[in-house]
Amino acid sequence: MKKIIVLTLALALIIGAFSGCGTTASENASQNPGGSAQDSKPTVIKIACGLAEGTPMVVGSQKFEETLEKLTDGRYDVQVYANAELGDDTRVTEAVSMGTLEMCCTTPSVFSGICDQIGLFDLPFLFTSTEGADEVFDGEIGASISKTVETNGGVHVLGYFENGFRCVTNSKHEIVTPDDLKGLKIRTPESDVFLATFNALGANPTPMAFSEVFTALQQGTIDGQENPLNTIYLNKFYEVQGYVTRTGHIYGPHMFIVNSKLYNSLSDEDKAAFDEAAGEAVKANRELSRELDEDYAQKLRDAGMAVTELSPEQKAVWQEAVAPVYEQFSDKIGADLIARVQEIMAKHN
Repeated sequence: MKKIIVLTLALALIIGAFSGCGTTASENASQNPGGSAQDSKPTVIKIACGLAEGTPMVVGSQKFEETLEKLTDGRYDVQVYANAELGDDTRVTEAVSMGTLEMCCTTPSVFSGICDQIGLFDLPFLFTSTEGADEVFDGEIGASISKTVETNGGVHVLGYFENGFRCVTNSKHEIVTPDDLKGLKIRTPESDVFLATFNALGANPTPMAFSEVFTALQQGTIDGQENPLNTIYLNKFYEVQGYVTRTGHIYGPHMFIVNSKLYNSLSDEDKAAFDEAAGEAVKANRELSRELDEDYAQKLRDAGMAVTELSPEQKAVWQEAVAPVYEQFSDKIGADLIARVQEIMAKHN
């Protein structure tokens, strides 16, 4: 699954889930690209997001909905589905690639099989500032990776959302050093770099779909997980986890994508509207993510979680522990590319 986006027969089972009222974008693309004022029904655009209502990814998607409908005078009916209602990241990304779903925001790791450079986004402690991250994702590096994904994945990348700096939670004890992770089953995304990172830290990384995490924590199948604070709070992990450590070990972008056949079928006017709406969505997403980060830390404290902050000296111990991950993946990702990102980050620190 993580090696290549595979469109299997099982995917046919979800086609029915993506049908609905109005004209779907895939149906409309060949008959009347971009829609027109004479259409009796608006063109439906469904956007899938695996995270909860109120998270920056969902809010960004809703901003796209609001903006696109306004720019096109209601010729598009954009519908945002949160909480993995249409499936997990892998499933909805496959659906967008296949054309049975119009859009989604998804973790970049689902494209690791068709773009080696995607692993760059998962390298631990590589991204050290949001300003530097913006320069990477909105500049030549982000554009180059998007082009590779678009060439091989059947999707068009509209932009990069911010998920935020990831933190570690667990139900056993406070985590201050990597030694505190030893033996703990920590859920991670199904990414080779994530797995290598948590192996290097001494944990027992356990990949699973995000939609399964709360139940697994509740039942004790896993001891902990790692995600940004907004995800931890809005998914109510504080109900089943007692400790969170603000490690900031990985900066989590999400890719905001649309089916490429649909996008290429649009008129120039509607392409411009999609692009403008996506720009507004990315702006709203990042602003909310950064504005609420400290608020969520306090909300988690108020909900009963012990929130541990790491000093620069303590964080340096974590950075040293994951050094072998860079050695393992530098050839595949590209040592020069990694160095370019490090230079960008140095400018903003």
